[in-house]
Amino acid sequence: MPIITTMGMSMAAMAGASTTTAATTTIMARGRMTTTTIDPAGLLKLAAWLSPSFPVGAFAYSTGLEWAVEDGLVVGREGLATWLRTVVETGPPRQDAVLAARAWRAVAGADDAALVETAELAAVLKGTAELAQETVVQGAAYLRTVAAAWPDDRLDRVATALAGVEPALPVAVGAASAAHGVALAPTLRLFLHAVVANQVSAAIRLSVIGQTDGQRVTAALEPVILAVAAAAEAAGPDDLGAATPMLDWCSMRHETQHTRLFRS
Repeated sequence: MPIITTMGMSMAAMAGASTTTAATTTIMARGRMTTTTIDPAGLLKLAAWLSPSFPVGAFAYSTGLEWAVEDGLVVGREGLATWLRTVVETGPPRQDAVLAARAWRAVAGADDAALVETAELAAVLKGTAELAQETVVQGAAYLRTVAAAWPDDRLDRVATALAGVEPALPVAVGAASAAHGVALAPTLRLFLHAVVANQVSAAIRLSVIGQTDGQRVTAALEPVILAVAAAAEAAGPDDLGAATPMLDWCSMRHETQHTRLFRS
């Protein structure tokens, strides 16, 4: 489990002036210490971009969870927590976090070729047609909405570089954060938290759990989110991969599920 310490730093020039607070967060994970200064404006951007209200259509997808519930593979709070822990630690969310980090570094380094390579890689790493559609539809909507509400020349460069390439959601998240100078570490943590939150919301709508148990599951997965985010930040080119064949199987079964609420 990662060790986390946080120190707040308040800066006010005089009485009556507005106060801006930054926070320095230190995380020890896998024997490595990572320290990040979190910009308040950057946190506000991430809060908006990864909110359930951000118009990417995340509410329409269950990432195979709907079939897992239908088939009795996920039952109750403990069943959901176990499923999500496994998926985040070894499945697409872990891989997506690594891709988001690669996209972030490509944009931060103004390396258009690396960004395109990452986008093309992300587009072919999904195991089923529904999972592929889920990520590219959301990715395109994510970049389009960020550019509309938070315009920036660096985002224009991203759009130009990715012309003709369907950006997967993690690529869009990493690219937008780098373009706006939002630090990588909080981007990865809040991205993974949003993934978990969306799955919990889907489970509530599928009547697997109630709202309070949904928050219990989200709280229980905090150490997992922090550890996977830290590992993704430190990951190299050879660390991509996912090992959740049951998730792919559920997604394939969902494609022909007779009655369903979700698109994946």
